[in-house]
Amino acid sequence: MRLLIENAYVIPVAGDQFQGDIAVGDGRIIHLGPAGSVPEAFTPDETLDATGMAATPGLVNSHTHAAMTLFRGYADDLPLMEWLGEKIWPVEAVLTGEDIYRGSLLAGLEMLKSGTTTFADQYFEMDQVARAVEEIGLRASLCRGLIGIAPHADQALAESRDFIRNWHGAANGRITAMLGPHAPYTCPPSYLEKVLAAADELGVGLHIHLSETRTEIEQIQTEYGCSPIELMEKVNLFERPVLAAHCVHLSEADMEILAEKRVGVAHNPQSNMKLGSGIAPVARMLAAGITVGIGTDGAASNNDLNMVEEMRTAALLQKVGLENPTVLPAGQVLEMATVGGAKALGLAEQIGTLEVGKRADIVLWNLNQAHLCPLHNVQAHLVYSAGRADADTVIVDGRILMRGRRVLTVDEETILREAGCSARALVTRASSA
Repeated sequence: MRLLIENAYVIPVAGDQFQGDIAVGDGRIIHLGPAGSVPEAFTPDETLDATGMAATPGLVNSHTHAAMTLFRGYADDLPLMEWLGEKIWPVEAVLTGEDIYRGSLLAGLEMLKSGTTTFADQYFEMDQVARAVEEIGLRASLCRGLIGIAPHADQALAESRDFIRNWHGAANGRITAMLGPHAPYTCPPSYLEKVLAAADELGVGLHIHLSETRTEIEQIQTEYGCSPIELMEKVNLFERPVLAAHCVHLSEADMEILAEKRVGVAHNPQSNMKLGSGIAPVARMLAAGITVGIGTDGAASNNDLNMVEEMRTAALLQKVGLENPTVLPAGQVLEMATVGGAKALGLAEQIGTLEVGKRADIVLWNLNQAHLCPLHNVQAHLVYSAGRADADTVIVDGRILMRGRRVLTVDEETILREAGCSARALVTRASSA
């Protein structure tokens, strides 16, 4: 499909902002320039008039657990370990593949409607998550979560191998895969050796939770005499591409390791706040040259998948934590939510900026809103003033998935109804298990 976007306020992230046009062909951006600059030979199949709209790269949710939308509001206001051990893991034990499919569709719908075009997901029954991604039309980096201390840890690793062989590069390249060791406290070094061998064999990276809470830091220090980051360096995890979620509690030595090994970090400010995990040293990480993206975490610990809100929180949390209003300015936060996430996921050559040759993952934001007037600084408005409902049109791989807030690929009412049914049945099954 050949698509022309006219009269947009274009925020490429990779370069200067301008008022003009974007031409798309075969799923890629083939032209960006001032109004009227599209080559005469280009004949679009469809034209979008983006007058009064900002065009940005799609937002990249660099860490979530999509199907946990079914647990939204189920277990709030608890510490992480109690939340996991007493609430989340028991109800996860009765999840079915159909539940995960429905929860992932609900997550995809929520992300699509708030301007997210790509997400990184770690869960299980990942065939069902991939099925939902393929259906709704988003882009995703998927991995099966691995718990090395669980009774079926080796079976889970075998399932991961099968998933990667079946889905890595699927959906015209929109689906990529990683291996997903959950965390150092659930995946001891002996198990990580098996995971790393599989990563080398399959040629994929790893998605892991690291240094999320002080409890984790104390546990790893007691068992191994070092920090979680130092432990992962010792087991050579960072010799492969790594997406590290959270990284809340870091020493200077930890940050040196992350920078040297080019580890991508997924910062999840609202989840970290809600679970009382702490404030990640994002400004210091960025100053150290570490790639940092933004994620929402799962809807059970946030409680939504709203990357627009997450950008604002990321900026304000650093400012108040450091008592410095100049840290994390709006432009830098928008970079984190787009190209930063793309780099962390290993997808920066394909997405994250609006550039000729990149995949056409584009969001048009409606600027004709009272809360966005006057337009002194559009980037600042997107970070500090915008809401999820300002995402008017969403395009992935050159395909329009939502236009004028109307989703074109799936039926919203069916998704909401079926997800609600699954959630209610889950609670019933869990209470009687």
